[in-house]
Amino acid sequence: MSTNITSNEFKLNKRRAKYYNIQEILNKNELNGSGSGCGCNCECGYKKDEKLIKALNDFDVLYRATCGILFNYVPKSGHPGGSISSGHFVQSLLFHSMNYDFKNPDAKDADLISYAAGHKAMGLYSAWALRNECMKVAAKDLMPDERHQLRIEDLLGFRRNPTTETPLYNKHKARSLDGHPAPLTPFVKLSTGASGVGITTSVGLAFGALDSYGADNAPWIHIIEGEGGLTPGRVQEMLAGAASAQIKNAIVHVDWNQASIDSNKVCREGDNVGDYVQWDPCELFYLNDWNVIFVADGFDYNQVLAAQYLAINHINKENNQPTAIIYRTTKGWKYGIEGRLAHGAGHEFCSNEFYKFLSECESHFGVSFPRFNGDKAAANVEKYFFDSLMVLREICEKNKGENGFANVIANELRNSRDRLQKLGRKLRADAPKLHEAIYNDQSITPANVPNELKLAPGKSVTLRGVLGDTLNYLNKKSGGAIVASAADLFGSTSINNVAAGLSEGYFNLEKNPKARLIMIGGICEDAMGGFMAGLSTFGNHIGVGSSYGAFIAALQHVPARLHAIGQEARKHYSGEAYNPFFIVCAHAGPKTGEDGPTHADPQALQLLAENFPKGTAVTLTPMGPDEIWPLTIAALKARVAVISPFISRPAENVIDRAKLGFPDASMAASGLYALRKANTGKRIDGTLVIQGNSVSETFIFEVLPKLDNEKLNLNIYYVSSAELFDMLPEQEKLAIFPEEHAMKAMGITEFTMPTMYRWITSEKGRKYTIHTFKKGHFMGSGQAHKVLEEAGLNAEGQFKAIMDYVNNYGSK
Repeated sequence: MSTNITSNEFKLNKRRAKYYNIQEILNKNELNGSGSGCGCNCECGYKKDEKLIKALNDFDVLYRATCGILFNYVPKSGHPGGSISSGHFVQSLLFHSMNYDFKNPDAKDADLISYAAGHKAMGLYSAWALRNECMKVAAKDLMPDERHQLRIEDLLGFRRNPTTETPLYNKHKARSLDGHPAPLTPFVKLSTGASGVGITTSVGLAFGALDSYGADNAPWIHIIEGEGGLTPGRVQEMLAGAASAQIKNAIVHVDWNQASIDSNKVCREGDNVGDYVQWDPCELFYLNDWNVIFVADGFDYNQVLAAQYLAINHINKENNQPTAIIYRTTKGWKYGIEGRLAHGAGHEFCSNEFYKFLSECESHFGVSFPRFNGDKAAANVEKYFFDSLMVLREICEKNKGENGFANVIANELRNSRDRLQKLGRKLRADAPKLHEAIYNDQSITPANVPNELKLAPGKSVTLRGVLGDTLNYLNKKSGGAIVASAADLFGSTSINNVAAGLSEGYFNLEKNPKARLIMIGGICEDAMGGFMAGLSTFGNHIGVGSSYGAFIAALQHVPARLHAIGQEARKHYSGEAYNPFFIVCAHAGPKTGEDGPTHADPQALQLLAENFPKGTAVTLTPMGPDEIWPLTIAALKARVAVISPFISRPAENVIDRAKLGFPDASMAASGLYALRKANTGKRIDGTLVIQGNSVSETFIFEVLPKLDNEKLNLNIYYVSSAELFDMLPEQEKLAIFPEEHAMKAMGITEFTMPTMYRWITSEKGRKYTIHTFKKGHFMGSGQAHKVLEEAGLNAEGQFKAIMDYVNNYGSK
């Protein structure tokens, strides 16, 4: 067989996006007003500003020294390499390209930097603190109050716990600066750093701004990342989703330094194969229909500034695609350690190499940093740390004159504020009114069910459908504040109901900007979770993502955790209530049995329930459709960060509570409530605690009549939300569910045994408790009643387990 088969050349089909090489544009002088290079047919106005570039070069010397000092005095902690390599383009954004008001870090109309590359936090803190010093010495009138500053003294708290007790940390009331950025820091909106989550949440933040302010008026969200941070799968998912929806105000700035923890050739570069991936960042973004601007020298301020000018001022007039600027850099540039060795490592503590690194700053500014005396007592090390920071302050003070970098930067920030004011960004006239319509409306309560959502006993409905209708009611009331997505399961999980009666179809900036459903790359629970968390963080929306509980609970655990961390930090910083997003764990429980154990997963609840600090997240396990409204409203009004309803797939009949003697469905909002209370004047036969829609339906319609025939005197409780119950006052909790009941109870759950531990506190009670894994194996496939039978959770299994419990323990 011949091996001389000619291969064909493969070419990508034409994209909406465009590719630019900024050096070629500059070489052709195409940004000077001719309009021929950028393709926008307008009078381009970029001009090289030598004074600004000199100031930025001076600032960078100081910035790099600050990064080195932080690593030195918080040894073996932090990432100097990437912080240094990204410095030029971050400084260009902060001190020239962005429109924001330094005095008002919380302004929603301002451009933002979002550090998706959370490991570059050392660089963020260094830039923030030095910016503060420049403004302090050269523009005091633009200074915010101290609560909204990150001072140079706060660097004493770099990677320090709030319980730190060193003398100068306490004296100067330094902030505790987390190892990765958190919203305790001014101008920081998200907690980032975990495996690609920052890209997804930052794009969600951008969509929140875009949908609030409109296509031509939205703040720019500048997202900082490295090529290693582009390799997680959720990033690919988000790049696809952002381009398809045309989230044009998202600009990703990529620090392409080719170095990670383990490799110095992360990506393919030309003919040189990569260790991790076989694309370069330009190819990745362009493949996904992002505009790409390549900056061959990320340390050339002229190229950097020109690229940012092109992205912000002209590409958005050419098309509505998001943009990536790829800066080719060197990790650890001029640090003395380069490449992967500078990723999370640096010079030894106060070594000759460290002081050699500082010598550039010393000679450039005519200063001298203190030399360590060898006493490694914590207080002494902190003193040298602080004295080194004071040298940085001295440098800023000496450079506040007309041509000094501090003054140039202060003037740039004054111009930034003036540009923002001139833009006059306003919320679009029909922007969502989330707070007025939902959070602050006192008529929205768990007990006050809207007429159109009331469910008559005996009506056949699905929990998923009722949840979609509930969110749709709130969506219409708020003018479209709820945006939903699904992992190719919009109709299957009924989350498409969220947009019923609003703009049909999926969001696209050009063709369907009012749509309330958005595609996030397809079957992409990972990116969806981060996107919805970022969207909710902006503060004008509630993000909702839906998929099988078996998948989404696990895949969105990381973005949920980071969102809860970020919201908690934000509350400490500003006092603001949390902004929730929904993880809809659909097709939950044994009723999804036909799909088999890979999909009908009882473990999903255990991943989320009681697994977050109190008040940051709630899980909802409604007994029936009539509990959807009260639970959803209770969770929203509680203003937690993460709301996770577990809802089943098939239709079922609404129970007749009055006929059964059950309390109103609004009682579900307490998290746990008594369906029946035993007659205390008679012998009590035990306490049952039930959790899950499938087992409760079987219990109510098939088991309870048999128990009544046996004339058993039982306490019967239902668990609708462990976390909502925990938010009640202690005395109220004890009144609802006394400790002696927990000590004597048995449980019935379609989830896992650990989700019952706090309700069933005795070893004997746990022995009699039945759950999906009671028999020690995963369930097989089949219709719901057969899966319940296999698990011993069908009517026969429940009745037998209850009678064994009553006869051998409950009534003893």
